[in-house]
Amino acid sequence: QVQLVESGGGLVQAGGSLRLSCAASTRTFSTYVMGWFRQAPGKEREFVAAISWSGGSTDYADSVKGRFTISRDNGKNTVYLQMNSLKPEDTAVYYCGATPAWGVVTTAYDYWGQGTQVTVSS
Repeated sequence: QVQLVESGGGLVQAGGSLRLSCAASTRTFSTYVMGWFRQAPGKEREFVAAISWSGGSTDYADSVKGRFTISRDNGKNTVYLQMNSLKPEDTAVYYCGATPAWGVVTTAYDYWGQGTQVTVSS
């Protein structure tokens, strides 16, 4: 069982930055691919970014490429999402997920955090 706890959300103006963190309670953190997803009101949860077990490979949704950066620290059991040049359309609840195999869809992930709200004002 893996417990995930997100933090770092908040209210920011368009063009601003936020850094999300997701701490995992597992001794085998490095055996999981970690992903960030988001869900806006009335919409499906969508993929944002994923990072491989060692951090050597990453993938991003087209909507965030060049603005968001995913990273991980296996020594701290934590994955991060640095979000720059935020837009109002980035407003959503952001979730981190963990899966033992590479995946960029919600069904590939076995464990989820409770989510953290990100609100971008125009």
